[in-house]
Order: sequence, then structure tokens, then C-alpha cells
Amino acid sequence: MASVFSELEGTLLNDPDPFSYFMLVAFEASGLVRFALLLLLWPVIRLLNALGKEDAGLKVMTFVATAAVPESEIRSVARAVLPKFYMDDLNMNAWRVLSSHGKRVVVTKTPRVMVERFAKEHLQADEVIGSELIVNRFGYATGFIKNDNKRVADHVKKFFDGEQPALGLGRPSSSHSVLSLCKEELHPPFTSLQKHDNQHHLYPHPVIFHDGRLVKRPTPSTALLILLWMPFGVILAIIRITIGIIFPLQMMPHVSRLFGGKIIVKGKPPRSPSAGGTGLLFVCTHRTLMDPVVLSTVLGRRIPALTYSISRLSEILSPIPTVRLTRVREVDAQKIKQELSKGDLIVCPEGTTCREPFLLRFSPLFAELTDRIVPVAMNYRVGFFHATTARSWKGMDPIFFFMNPRPVYEVTFLNQLPVEATCSAGKSPYDVANYVQRILAATLGFECTNFTRKDKYRVLAGNDGTASYTSLLDQIKKVVSPLKPFIQF
Repeated sequence: MASVFSELEGTLLNDPDPFSYFMLVAFEASGLVRFALLLLLWPVIRLLNALGKEDAGLKVMTFVATAAVPESEIRSVARAVLPKFYMDDLNMNAWRVLSSHGKRVVVTKTPRVMVERFAKEHLQADEVIGSELIVNRFGYATGFIKNDNKRVADHVKKFFDGEQPALGLGRPSSSHSVLSLCKEELHPPFTSLQKHDNQHHLYPHPVIFHDGRLVKRPTPSTALLILLWMPFGVILAIIRITIGIIFPLQMMPHVSRLFGGKIIVKGKPPRSPSAGGTGLLFVCTHRTLMDPVVLSTVLGRRIPALTYSISRLSEILSPIPTVRLTRVREVDAQKIKQELSKGDLIVCPEGTTCREPFLLRFSPLFAELTDRIVPVAMNYRVGFFHATTARSWKGMDPIFFFMNPRPVYEVTFLNQLPVEATCSAGKSPYDVANYVQRILAATLGFECTNFTRKDKYRVLAGNDGTASYTSLLDQIKKVVSPLKPFIQF
């Protein structure tokens, strides 16, 4: 079976500079202070690179980003945050060359822990070779690494059992001597005319779930812009939230424009239900916790929303009523019926948010309880900060959403389902739920999946996402943990 060895930076990834990935580790695993410090040292790192001291610059980045950070936190960032940004920078022509070979080794100049998850899960690499972080006996990274080019070469020889890899991918200026061990070398740029035997691997496994607060990869210029915007963003978020609490919903679409927000409405919103009749059930895609609030704003009335794991702070700040579900089917079904008897109701049957253009599996419970179903496709765009999290406290979600300069929401109303497409006509709840999922995905240009809330939390947080009782100390920790980006070194 043909074997291939490839460098990551500058070959599989377009950007040869790993600085922005260390910035992500600094921000997500530690805090804003460390993030700012690493950016402050960027000119020094650039100077070291210009003087031919690239290894020294790499050690500076590694030390500042990881020193005194728990190894578990670094692994969490590598699992939940970094793959999305690696995938966005992936050189598809280089990937096609790599995927056409059976035995694949990826080598990185960064610590192996940062890359291994992405390379093995999404690039299907058999082995990842990189420097090793030195961790003390308490589980904290010291900021130092074990690395030398001879060790990398020995590792490659051992993996290939002394045989020469058929192909080596890398830059001509690479410091790795491993390329000389390969029978053939290829250097960027790679052409798309390369022939491939295995068409199945023309695309890597997509990143469906990812976490972290930063929307854009923090290159030096982007990171500087984020730091400069941060104090203004906090003030703007406070103003926007205060206005949302004070002003009536009918005025919000107009007032939000004054502070940079925008709501785009497509389709025809349904009329208010007649008094005494059963309410409409608005079935929405779930992008952020703001979905029900934005929908209520568009409709001009306070419509209750079904929730499960939002924070108490979000419930307090919410301008619309919330109905907390228990995940006990019989109890939740009774709650939903009771609310529908009072009027309209909003439900997000995915059970959790998904940032990427995918829809998670829809729970069929909503289809069993009513035939008055109105699908609503929700989507949003932000510039700096994501408004969802699986690893941190969800109470910060609305704050991060409103810290964005120009948040945009798109609300697309679809026609109410005809009775013949509901359970009243003999359809199974699963068929109805799947049908609604498909038409919403088609409206947004998304892809349907069978993944669930549990799948998301297993990938991002290492648990199944089940809400449970927490002690007062645990609740205090949850409140403090999202402030790490602002206070912790």
C-alpha cells in the first residue's frame, strides 16, 4: 500500500505560520490577558523568524500560550475549537494528494496535542508527529517542549519500518530532513490535475460540531481588532440588553437598527390565532438561544419558548416566557399540550444549537401533540463572537451575541403543514419530524444529519449534555469560568 508523509503548516494548511492557532489556545484555554500578551510578542516572534531562529519563535509561542494551563484544557481546545479553523485553512489540492495514499503520516511544528485530533478524525491520518508538551505531575503544561529534527526523522523511520515513504509533501525551505527519506517529493503549489484512485476520499470528514467564542481565526491583525473592539462591545451589549428589557417587542425591529442590529424576514408570518382556539406550534431550526426571542420580535407578541438547558440568567433576561422541559417524555408532552391550549408556542426540536450548515435530528414529540405546525428557518451572522457554547457557562451567550458590531438574523416562514402531512392523517411522528427537518434544511441550504444533542456534547464537552443538579460551589464555578478570557493569565 502506497505511503505518504506530509507537513501540516504551509502544505496541508495554506498558512505556514501557526501563530493564530496558538492565539486560539491562549484565548480559549486561558484568557484575554494571555491572548493580549502573545499578540504583544508577535513582533519579537517575527524578528526571530527573520533571523532564521524559527525554532526559538516557536518555543516563545508555545510557552506563552500553554505555560501553567491544565493539559486537559489544552486537549479540550484541540478537540472542540481548533479543527474548525484547521479545516477552513485546508489546502484541498494537497488533501487530495494525501488522501490518494493508503498509509498517511502528518508532521507538525506545533505540539502534537494541538493537531492530533484534527489529523486523525478529519484527515484520516495514521500517525501524527510533532513536539511533545512537558506536563508536570499536577497535570499542568510547563510551556516547554521536547523536540528535535533527528527525533522526527527517527519516528518516521520507525513508523514505516525502515522503508522509504513513496511520497513526501512539504515546502522546499522546510527544516525537516524527513523529505529526503521519501522516494519522491512534491512541493506547493499542488495542481488539481493530479489523478486519484480513491474518489471516496476527495473530501475530508466535515466539522459538524465546534466550540469556542471567536468567529474568525485570530491572525495578528484580526486579534488586534478584537482587542480594540472588546471594551466597546461590552458597553454595546449592556445597552442592547437593557433596551430589549425596557422596550416592547413591537418596537425592537426599529430600535435594533439604531444599534447595528438587523432582522431579515422572508415568507409570510401567520396571523394571530383566534381567541379560544389551539395555538400554532412554530418549529424552528436552532442556531442560538436568541431564536425564540427574534421570532417573537418579528411576530410582535410574546410567544412562550420551550427550553431545556439555558441558564437562569438567560431566563431572567429573556423578554419572552420560557417553559423549561425535563426530558421526561410524558411530563414534557403534558406541558406542551397545556401551553398550546393557551396559545402559540415555539419549539426547537434539535434540542441544541449547531453552528455549521447542518441540522441535527428532530425529536418527533412535537408532531404527536398538534397538527398546527408552522416551520420557521432561523439563521444568523456575526462578525467576532459566537453566541453558543458547550464548554462554558451559557449565561454569557446573550452577552457575546450582543457584543458583535452588526449581528444579523434571518427568519424565513414556511407554509403551515397541511393536515395530510401531519399525524392527524395517519403519518408517524418520525415521518413528520423528518419531513419538517428536510424542508427546513432545503430552505437554508443545509444538510440533514442523524446526530443528536448527546453526540454534540460528547464531541465538544466529553459528556452527554444532560442537565443535572449542581451544588452552590459548582454554580459559582460556572459563573466564574466564562470570565477567564477577561481575568486569567
